[in-house]
Amino acid sequence: MNLTRVITGIVGFPIVALVLVFGNQILIDIAFSIIAIMSFHEFAHAFKVSNKANPLTWLGYLACITIALIHIFPKEYLMLIIGAVAPIAILICFMQILITKMKTTIIDAAVTLFGICYIVIFLMFIPIIRSMENGVFLIWYVILAAWGTDIFAYLIGKHFGKHKFSKVSPKKSIEGCIGGTVGAVILMLIYTYVANTYWGMNYSYLFITGIGIILSLVGQIGDFAASSIKRFVDIKDYSNLIPGHGGMLDRIDSLIFLAPFAYALFTLL
Repeated sequence: MNLTRVITGIVGFPIVALVLVFGNQILIDIAFSIIAIMSFHEFAHAFKVSNKANPLTWLGYLACITIALIHIFPKEYLMLIIGAVAPIAILICFMQILITKMKTTIIDAAVTLFGICYIVIFLMFIPIIRSMENGVFLIWYVILAAWGTDIFAYLIGKHFGKHKFSKVSPKKSIEGCIGGTVGAVILMLIYTYVANTYWGMNYSYLFITGIGIILSLVGQIGDFAASSIKRFVDIKDYSNLIPGHGGMLDRIDSLIFLAPFAYALFTLL
């Protein structure tokens, strides 16, 4: 494994852990708002430099800021706020098309709206999960599902991968995908044992296994989704922000993709 990648992971993980475990909700909301702004910038820049589209970055940044505000309002309005982001963004995009007399194209608007839904709305569910009852414990299932899958898929794929999975991401193998899911589920079950034994939780191992499989598979689809975008705009990484990992969006692509699904499953837990 790339040494730079390992060192960055060792340094970065404790920072993420400290924020999620000890940070208050407002701090977490602001942190993920900043992450969303960085990710949307990388997304929009990739389309601009490839001349595929000219997304409305100002609108994307404005949408990202809403993540910092979601817990200022009463909890009963939370889903209303999430549901309002996309329709309001669509309205503003078409107003922009009208005002600019179609210099802003429907492709520009579509890419902007896709980025807002894909990055902002999906990522918004991370601080929402953290704010749930026992959210400080539940959020780690999301991280273990996403990053556990990435780590084991990389290790298994590198040493045992023989059957390529898709042309979208030629380096990924079927063996790696299976190994990533199995590894993530094992990590989640170990975490469940610790939570049940030492922290007074009472999570079902069977239910966690099911959640682990679903989230791991969804996260891998998210990884392929990010790869398909990069292939379309002909880039290897969204940026070189994080040594050994690429850009912010490269690091959280699977995490943000599975977040809304995790929220839905946790409401049943």
